[in-house]
Amino acid sequence: MAAWRDTARPARFFFVDYRAAFPLLLFLLHIRVWTFLLALMVVFCLYGLERYGYTVPVFLRILRSWLAGPRKCSRPWWRK
Repeated sequence: MAAWRDTARPARFFFVDYRAAFPLLLFLLHIRVWTFLLALMVVFCLYGLERYGYTVPVFLRILRSWLAGPRKCSRPWWRK
């Protein structure tokens, strides 16, 4: 019996996150070496993110913040 608190956990197949399903599906539909390497790279990248305690949305927010830089302008550049 699954408890209600388990409903917020992300779906996974063994240690593979559900976000890696698309590259794995791509590999299964188009079996080539490059699709296998792509799927393997995505799985290991997601595993590495999870190992450091990040999820994909959190990592993308951190990346966006890093790309935007420390200076945030209150007015757009075209209205100055």
